Amino acid sequence: MKKMLPLFAALAFTSFVQAADTPTTPQAWAEKMTDPTRNAAAFKDPAAFTQFTGALMNPATSMALMQQGMDPNAYARLMSGMMNPASMQNYMQFLDPAISMKWLAAGMDPRFATALLGQGLNPTNYMNWLTLPTNPQLLGMGAQMLNPSMYTNMMAAPMNPAMMNAMMTPMNPNTYMSWMGTGMNPATYAPWGNMMAMPTLPGQPMALPIDPAALMKLLSVMPMPAMPAPGK
Repeated sequence: MKKMLPLFAALAFTSFVQAADTPTTPQAWAEKMTDPTRNAAAFKDPAAFTQFTGALMNPATSMALMQQGMDPNAYARLMSGMMNPASMQNYMQFLDPAISMKWLAAGMDPRFATALLGQGLNPTNYMNWLTLPTNPQLLGMGAQMLNPSMYTNMMAAPMNPAMMNAMMTPMNPNTYMSWMGTGMNPATYAPWGNMMAMPTLPGQPMALPIDPAALMKLLSVMPMPAMPAPGK
């Protein structure tokens, strides 16, 4: 156990130092939280989680999420993101044992608990919430809900080109090819994907994962049996 402590400390220090793809504005936070291809990043790294909770303590983030709910384009982006194979990779990365090691190290690091406790004890966070009813941005969104044009935009959302493209995505064969390729890619499953690697003989190059596009090409050149005519 004593030999494992330096490893845990190193992982915790790395997680607190490195925090990539961190939004800098409430609007960017709202877009990331509603993006199925990126919204799990906060739960893969303790450092990203502390930034995530810090953003939630800011009422501006909640107002940005409310603004997203009144924007028809936000629903089109959400639908497109759910059909994006990157959403599968976003959640399958939790299979990586390194994520569990980071959280175990953060649980043993007092800096992680201090960071969360400091957010809860910061009086500025509570003052921002107490003054929220007088915030001009919130009052503007309340007036926007009384604007008939907002409901007109919602009713016209199915004719929005972005929404129509999202609805046409399931009819695109490349969508299923991309999902098949993502599901057969060992990198999708982190280190556990190594078990999917095809065995090779000594002296031969490493075999690549099966390419679904190559399978479709083979199927297209295979002779298909003739179907009998109706009534015969």
